[in-house]
Amino acid sequence: MAGDETWMASALADPELACPIGPVVDIVFSRWTTPILWTLNMHGRQRFVELERRITAITPKVLTQRLRQLERDGLVVRTYHPEVPPRVEYEINELGRSLAPLFAHLAEWATSNLDKVELARHDYDARP
Repeated sequence: MAGDETWMASALADPELACPIGPVVDIVFSRWTTPILWTLNMHGRQRFVELERRITAITPKVLTQRLRQLERDGLVVRTYHPEVPPRVEYEINELGRSLAPLFAHLAEWATSNLDKVELARHDYDARP
C-alpha cells in the first residue's frame, strides 16, 4: 500500500502528521460541539436562548465560546438582525451538515460497542 508508506514516512518526519485526523477531532469532538451541531441540525435556526434551553447543562459563557469557534471554523452561520431588541440567530451550514455521515457512523458504533466498553471497564475495575 503506497498510501500507507507515504503516510508513515510523513508521520516519522513530522509528529504532527502522526494522526492526520487530529485537527478534525479537535474541531468536532470538543465537549459541546456535538450537542450544538446536533441541536442546530435537528431544530434548524436557533436563537441563543433557544440553544441554551435545549442544551441545559451548558453555561452561557461556554455556549458563547463554542458558537464563536464553530462560526470561526465555518460550521455555523451567525446572523445579526438589527432590531429593537437586537436578535441573533445561529444555524448549521452545509459544511456543518457534511459531518452528518460521520456522526451517523459514530452512532452506529456506539450502539454496537458501548456495552462492550462498559464490560471492559467493569472487568478492568474488578482487577485486584
